[in-house]
This record gives sequence, structure tokens and C-alpha cells, in this order.
Amino acid sequence: MRVGVTGGMGSGKTTVCRVLESLSIPVFYADREVKRLYEADAEVQASLIRAFGEDIYAGGKLNRALLAQKVFGNNAALAALNAIAHPVVANRFEEWVGRQHAPCVAQEAALIFESGAHTLFNKIITVNAPEALRIQRVELRDGCTRSEALCRMKHQLSDDERTARADFCIVNDDATPLLPQILKIIGEILNYEKNIHNLHFSSCCT
Repeated sequence: MRVGVTGGMGSGKTTVCRVLESLSIPVFYADREVKRLYEADAEVQASLIRAFGEDIYAGGKLNRALLAQKVFGNNAALAALNAIAHPVVANRFEEWVGRQHAPCVAQEAALIFESGAHTLFNKIITVNAPEALRIQRVELRDGCTRSEALCRMKHQLSDDERTARADFCIVNDDATPLLPQILKIIGEILNYEKNIHNLHFSSCCT
């Protein structure tokens, strides 16, 4: 079973995924892998330089602030960035899945629906939180301003849009307990996987 975990910036996807790991569900952190590839993969670096100019790197290090300036607010530039990063990350995910032995694995990614990666998963969980709380979390995490956080959020789906498209929703508002929500959803997912396996086995034997 492949489970996608998505949500807007500051929603708390990573917190939910850490709980999943504590439940012995391996998690692939796509956004973290993208950041690693920007500086570890020569082909990705070359593609970024072709798309955004040589000044995007300094001493082998990606100038993330400059990249953000170039893509946020520019739909064409953002689409070019996604076209470079998402296929590579999808390949890394497939390689990673092949090394796992658990009955269920998860991927954390902010842009599962926006990138078209939702087709890779059997089930998708979205993590939602009030916008004001998300902004506060992003400001503290990234050291950015409220306007910068809002600008970045503008390029993501709304919570309502993600909820409509996802199979499950987790509320992470610092008031609603997370663990009972996660346990209920994982129980449903694993039961679904078990039923699908039994149905497939029965079909093969008839």
C-alpha cells in the first residue's frame, strides 16, 4: 500500500509522518529529497542552471532565496522548476519503495495533487490546519515574513480543494489530538489492503 501525505505549508505533515514512522510505516520525504537533489545531482543542477541562470548556484550551493524570487509569482518559472524536480523525485521514490518490506509505505509531499503525483498512491491523506496557525508556523520555521508566507501558500491548493480530492483528512490545529485520528485512518488503510489482497488471492485461485 502506498499512502501519500500532503497538506499546505505549515500544516504539520512532517509531524504526522513522524507518528507513522513510530508505527513502523516507512516514510519517504519527497520535499527533503528535492532539496538534497538540488545540490547532489549534477543533472538536476545543470537543468536548474539552464532554466534559471548560472547565478542560481554559488560554490556548488543553491541560492534558495534567489530561486524563490524567480519562481514564486511566476507560474511559468514554477512550472519549469516542477518539471525538473518532480520526475527525478518520482524515480527516487520508486527505487526506495523497492527496498521496503513493510505492508504499507508513505510519502510526504506538499504538491501531490499539483504535480500529478497522486496517481502513484493507493490512498492519500491531507493534513489541514487554520491558515493563521500555518502562517505562524512557517514564520517560525523559515524565518520569513507573513507576506512571504502568504505568497508561497498562494501557489498551493486550498485545504478545501485538497480535502475534496483526498481519501482522508487529519486536523492538526494544536487542539484536536493527532494520534487517535492517525490510528483510525491507518487501521482503515491496512484493512483495505488486507481485503484487496484477499480478493486478489481468491481470484487467482478460482
